[in-house]
Amino acid sequence: MKIIVLDRDGVINEDSDDYIKTPEEWQPIPGSLEAIALLKKRGWTVAVATNQSGIRRGYYNRQTLHAMHQKFQALLQSYSVGIDWISYSPYVADDESPCRKPQTGMLRAIENRFGCSLQGQPMVGDSLADIRVAKTHKMQPFLVKTGKGQRTIDSLDPCLEGVPVYDSLAAAVEKNWL
Repeated sequence: MKIIVLDRDGVINEDSDDYIKTPEEWQPIPGSLEAIALLKKRGWTVAVATNQSGIRRGYYNRQTLHAMHQKFQALLQSYSVGIDWISYSPYVADDESPCRKPQTGMLRAIENRFGCSLQGQPMVGDSLADIRVAKTHKMQPFLVKTGKGQRTIDSLDPCLEGVPVYDSLAAAVEKNWL
């Protein structure tokens, strides 16, 4: 099974330090929906693993998050595709939840859902948490400059060594391994 895991905010949709709190604020990054459609047409199973601490912080509730994901899926329907699975963590770092990235709980949930291992499979993110969880779970991490990606690059964190960097999800899909 070919399966790819994508982070959401900053990879698929525009990100904000003030959080994406409503379906109206949820706006796709140019080219991201087309990139997902291309992945699907090339036979990839596409899963999303996203930290959504805005729920725990009280900025929005699970129903609002569901509405954001409904908008996302509706936009993908215009390309005749959809996301296969969305895992999210509503917790903040202080909760020390095993499902909040960089912990591997969401990745294990994806493996359980599809009955496969994610080892060696690609994961695309824009943060150190995304890169760390991919490496911890023995996946192939890819970093995009969108969202918090440039800030992540500027951190010069050693965990970024050897991680391929692309301008966007669309660039990664068009120019690389898919």
